[in-house]
Amino acid sequence: MPFDYTLDFHSLDFRKHPEFYRVGKGEQGVLLVEPYKGEILPHWRFRTPAVARESSEAIYGLFEAYLKANDFVGADMARKFLQMGFTRARRYANHRGGKKYDGPVPDDKKGQSGAHGREELPRSPEDPEKAESAAIFKRKWDEAKQHPNYVQQRADFEARYGK
Repeated sequence: MPFDYTLDFHSLDFRKHPEFYRVGKGEQGVLLVEPYKGEILPHWRFRTPAVARESSEAIYGLFEAYLKANDFVGADMARKFLQMGFTRARRYANHRGGKKYDGPVPDDKKGQSGAHGREELPRSPEDPEKAESAAIFKRKWDEAKQHPNYVQQRADFEARYGK
């Protein structure tokens, strides 16, 4: 099922109410779903490979802790932060300053990802530090996606909540 952007994210605690969570596509909800955003975001950094390594290991540690606690929503949110570490570092590797598209995001598309009809800006020469940071996050993201306990908890979550 698609991610539900109509929920009251300011007051909804997804740890207490996992039934409202939707995995969605990609990184949907990564900066909305609490209390996980608040727990994971302080660890999320990708400025240099050393920072990315420390960040991805900390987030992966949270991922494993959520799995151990049978908290699929937390594990999935940690997986999304690892994915976002990869995608954002790649964006900065390809576009100096991180701006990928030309022009403002249309008002009806704010908070969503994608071009939304905007042209992609020309790519800069690849930033090797950001490319390495992206690769570090990609390895951890792949490890998380394939973790047997994550795969099982996701299947159980989808069977239980139909999502």
